[in-house]
Amino acid sequence: MSETSNNLAPKFDSKEVEQGRYDKWLERDLFKPSGNLEAEPYSVVIPPPNVTGKLHLGHAWDTTLQDMIIRQKRMQGYDTLWLPGMDHAGIATQAKVEEKLRGEGISRYDLGREKFIDTTKEWKEEYAGHIREQWGKLGLSLDYSRERFTLDDGLSEAVKKVFVGLYEKDLIYRGEYIINWDPQAKTALSDIEVIHKDVEGAFYHMYYPLADGSGNLEIATTRPETMLGDTAVAVHPNDERYQDLIGKTVMLPIVNREIPIIADEYVEMDFGTGVVKITPAHDPNDFEVGNRHDLPRINVMTDEAIMNQLAGKYEGMDRFIARKELVKEMDELGLLKTIEKMTHSVGHSERTGVVIEPRLSTQWFVRMEKLAETAIKNQETDNAVNFYPPRFNQTFLTWMENVHDWVISRQLWWGHQIPAWYHKETGEMYVGTESPVDTENWIQDEDVLDTWFSSALWPFSTMGWPDLDSEDFKRYFPTNTLVTGYDIIFFWVSRMIFQSLEFTGEKPFDNVLIHGLIRAEDGRKMSKSLGNGIDPMDVIEQYGADALRWFLSNGSTPGQDMRFSYEKMDASWNFINKIWNASRFVLMNVEGMTIDEVNLDGHQTVPDKWILTRLNETIERVTYFFDRFEFGEAGRYLYNFIWDDFCDWYIEMSKDVLFSDDEVQKQMTRSVLVYTLDNILRLLHPIMPFVTEEIWEKIPHSGESIVVASYPTVNPELTDIEAAEGMEVLKELIRSVRNARAEVNAPMSKEITLLIKTSKDSVKDFLLANTNYIERFCNPEVLEIADTIDVPDLAMSAVITGAEIYLPLADLINIEEEINRLEKELTKWTQEVERVQKKLSNEKFVSSAPEKVVEAERMKEKDYLEKQALVTERIASLKSI
Repeated sequence: MSETSNNLAPKFDSKEVEQGRYDKWLERDLFKPSGNLEAEPYSVVIPPPNVTGKLHLGHAWDTTLQDMIIRQKRMQGYDTLWLPGMDHAGIATQAKVEEKLRGEGISRYDLGREKFIDTTKEWKEEYAGHIREQWGKLGLSLDYSRERFTLDDGLSEAVKKVFVGLYEKDLIYRGEYIINWDPQAKTALSDIEVIHKDVEGAFYHMYYPLADGSGNLEIATTRPETMLGDTAVAVHPNDERYQDLIGKTVMLPIVNREIPIIADEYVEMDFGTGVVKITPAHDPNDFEVGNRHDLPRINVMTDEAIMNQLAGKYEGMDRFIARKELVKEMDELGLLKTIEKMTHSVGHSERTGVVIEPRLSTQWFVRMEKLAETAIKNQETDNAVNFYPPRFNQTFLTWMENVHDWVISRQLWWGHQIPAWYHKETGEMYVGTESPVDTENWIQDEDVLDTWFSSALWPFSTMGWPDLDSEDFKRYFPTNTLVTGYDIIFFWVSRMIFQSLEFTGEKPFDNVLIHGLIRAEDGRKMSKSLGNGIDPMDVIEQYGADALRWFLSNGSTPGQDMRFSYEKMDASWNFINKIWNASRFVLMNVEGMTIDEVNLDGHQTVPDKWILTRLNETIERVTYFFDRFEFGEAGRYLYNFIWDDFCDWYIEMSKDVLFSDDEVQKQMTRSVLVYTLDNILRLLHPIMPFVTEEIWEKIPHSGESIVVASYPTVNPELTDIEAAEGMEVLKELIRSVRNARAEVNAPMSKEITLLIKTSKDSVKDFLLANTNYIERFCNPEVLEIADTIDVPDLAMSAVITGAEIYLPLADLINIEEEINRLEKELTKWTQEVERVQKKLSNEKFVSSAPEKVVEAERMKEKDYLEKQALVTERIASLKSI
């Protein structure tokens, strides 16, 4: 229980509000699971950021959405766990550390594997500290006591068990294949670690002489340097132009090696000359052709993309220099026909940016067919993972249906070293979770596993698996919701699903909430090269974390990109400032009040009943939209209720009572103010944790922190539909009079005649019972409310629900202008009629939306049609004058 004191600062200052607040939450262990085993568990694992640098706006968006979910569930009484952690990010981290070492004039080889790993661990610790600091700035309610790292001991055990398990099921194999090779990092890459960019290039049309001297075959290639590794040329078996040549040979220029002309359906007859060079060691398609025709594989490059000894005179040249020199020599030999300039898509390493080289290499692979089939079938069951928005389920299925075997070995030192050993003498291979006993005679495979191999196990390895008796694994797995961007559905989401199904028999999470990318204000992707990236910490410094979180949540539509906007950040700050000022007003009027004195039993004014009814509606809608992850819609309801209903209407109307001598009614109004503000703060808390705690501590409340306060629920006893409807009429009336005054420049201080012609007895009775509000907000000298009224010709008019309003301002009215104004109003009501009728004619809306929502739209239709008819009638009346 607390007693209030008016100590909110006159002006909202985010730095003052947020300073030290996060540490207090941590000191009180408010982010740990409740320990209440009677409560339903709810768990989320954070998508582990790479320990390679600072978090960007995309991370801020992703983690804000997770924090909103977990904070709401915690307040709703769930036993919540939000587990933090970070990813070792193999190639990305090693590239950063090697870049740092190059600046010091050394390489990883100078240090050796063990010392290099120690150096990388130091890097990791430094950047992990930065990331935790940024998490704190954002206010993320993470349980740090359970923080995990993809290279820690427990996760290493899980990785080894999964690798060995897949190997024993023949789902992991070692083989020689064409892979994507990064010649700078000197490692294999999976297809999804390759970024394709359009670059200027060329088709080089060259001649290969027939070995019998009877002519030439024209081929075209974009990579002439690989011709030194050609082992055949191919034509389509049905291509009549080359039927007589199949089985003959050509002389490969420069190296003068005789190679066969083969027939294969891979060749497209209608593309180019219909003749292609086959280089099995340097092209994935050629590799398959080579396998079909038992062709040799000649690799003419080193792992640094330098031409090797098999490239003859070009040995030692960079691949692109060799290309120029080779084309020049072909020209000198008279074997270069043309160079056709073109723009084509070229693969680049996602991490180092260099052009990748398709290269023959011995690597470890996961056989994907069976794993993909299991994941696809699971989506047809009650155990399916639910994607939000649902369209991403098809994205997931399409990828799984067309997935290739996954190359999982990387030629790096930073990562999970592959648990395979080779006998020094016999060459025998051993795969196991433990090293061979006779260690001096065995050498462990030097490669490490793809980063995604360990992060694919994240939802269950972080919970203690493979220890099936782990309390966290038994209670919090499967997890409830994963929040992530659509750009890593293939990288990560799909792999978590098939690995989890394979090793736990369970899906890893119930729901996947997919968001888009945060783009610059002009819609372009944020990037270092464009210089348009925005550091979330800079935004927090300027506006505060709550304002950033409100922007990120309120602009959030599942699956859609978002544009960052400083204008919207200003609006976010203004909204918080509005809440701050409204809270100051409440606190000034409830000084010394305790929670025991907040009592809603007794006589309530119409505004009291209306705001409590609107609060119930807001609680219902916000909870509904949170459950559907439609945070933008939830934010819209909250904003409208807080800004319009509570601040602009209820607080203004409460002043009538607060400044009166009626102590009983004043106590009721104070109670309604406190009750409504308390619920507003609780509804807002998942989105704006700092400012809501700051204000909540100062209003009458019970409980140790808003973090663990109960989330608002609808109290049906506080809903009064009749009062709420009446209040809406009153609001319409006041707005209409104010607008009419503004039209003819009649200030509120000028008394006017106000005639209200009612068409419903209920509206008449209500307005007669609440003339005090009409008098205060409309300032009439003469006020008449009746179902029949003698309306003067020269009067401004407006239509509200159940009544017509007339303001006889003859000396200020221009009939033509009044007709024009009414015609604009008629257009508005006509558009509203069309909008609501379109909505009601949508069968999907009528059948799927809650009955209450559909009925509300039908009532709107009736209301708008009445207003449309009355305005039409009034226009006709004025035109007849």
